[in-house]
Amino acid sequence: MKNLKEMTDEELALSYVDGNNKAFDLLLSRNQSKLFSYILYVVHDRDTAEDLFQETFFKVITRLQQGRYTTSGKFSAWVMRIAHNVMMDWYREQKADRVVEANETNDLSNLSGSDLLESNIEMEFVNAQVLSDVKRMMNMLPAVQREVVYMRYFQQMSFKEIADATSVSINTALGRMRYALLNMRRMARDNGIQLQLA
Repeated sequence: MKNLKEMTDEELALSYVDGNNKAFDLLLSRNQSKLFSYILYVVHDRDTAEDLFQETFFKVITRLQQGRYTTSGKFSAWVMRIAHNVMMDWYREQKADRVVEANETNDLSNLSGSDLLESNIEMEFVNAQVLSDVKRMMNMLPAVQREVVYMRYFQQMSFKEIADATSVSINTALGRMRYALLNMRRMARDNGIQLQLA
């Protein structure tokens, strides 16, 4: 039998279903940072994000124990879909529309893309400014567009994974990305912002 650390997330999930609690501990440690960042990004409130994160993993555990997980796709996409549904339920309970308005405290500074950019000091400064402008414009997008951009560029999810996670068709996910990019280009043009990395 494989060592737990050598197992894929999908294998760990099945091992947990078979009664191995250590498999779930490793599964949680592998996925918690990415999942919490996603939830925090969407709801923009740490306390709410922590509550929704806990509720998501409660549902993950429940569904695993009920045998409602199959290895037909990536475990992380399955968990993201559960998180998405938990957040949508929370929004409905709050009787709020699905658009989250950005404010001064929600500037996406918790996302780090600077480690993806390497160059000399001057190029780093230019790249940091471009990334800051992009994050600011992303905050101004409707929530469904912002969510797709985040999943695609900050979590490197495929459009199929995004569609599965958000319970929409691939065409809808692609459409949301298209509108997000059009909106961001318009914002850049209207504000004289250059979005080209050095």
